[in-house]
Amino acid sequence: MVALITGASSGLGEQFAHRFARDGHDVILVARNEARLNALAERLRTNAVRTFVMPFDLADPKTPQRLFDAVKEKGLEVDFLVNNAGFGTNGPFLDLDLARELEMVQVNCAALLELCHRFVGPMRARGRGRVLNIASTAGFQPGPFMATYYASKAFVVSFSEALADELKGTGVTVTVSCPGATATGFAKTSGNDKSRLFQRPGVAKAEDVVHAAYEAMMQGETTVVHGLMNYLAYQSLRLAPRTVARSIAATLNKPPGS
Repeated sequence: MVALITGASSGLGEQFAHRFARDGHDVILVARNEARLNALAERLRTNAVRTFVMPFDLADPKTPQRLFDAVKEKGLEVDFLVNNAGFGTNGPFLDLDLARELEMVQVNCAALLELCHRFVGPMRARGRGRVLNIASTAGFQPGPFMATYYASKAFVVSFSEALADELKGTGVTVTVSCPGATATGFAKTSGNDKSRLFQRPGVAKAEDVVHAAYEAMMQGETTVVHGLMNYLAYQSLRLAPRTVARSIAATLNKPPGS
């Protein structure tokens, strides 16, 4: 069976690649950094699985179609689709680069949507397949100082849960993983690594987040929130006033010194 993993060159994506390969699944590795993908592919081959390196940039709106065509040209059928690629930014929205914010929406939302449409259709026709979309606990609340990122993950949560319901009885499942702060390169890239969110105790290990998401996907669960504290926070958000949720998120995300 074949797993396609976006954002596979580092962080959660790299850990997902190891997990699928360890379980004997061939992997299609998608990310911008071809050198890192090739290095990962070489390491994965010790698991006696096939690896396919596909260096594509999901910030380009044409990429999902090109990726789908490239997979088809290889004669591959995708059994597992892992939409892991994504990034964030940190700071007051109006002070951030607009092009970068629009790029985030393309990667976090539009590319994920299109990849689901293109790859899940064939899954439904075959009567089997599993989709794993990586969201965040950020998707359950508005997030001042990371406004676009939080909104993009809210889209992923809502879209994934709706698609999961539509696919009931087809043999295809959709799981959305909602981790909290996790030790990957995400925080440094987004500029959020010095915020209270990532400086406080309890930042999760990438391999633990991947294990929880992978197991939930295999069991066909719709939504998984990693970590007891994150789960309790998620439940409390359902009862707390939106103003309180916004205030907490603003405190955790506010850049130091601002």
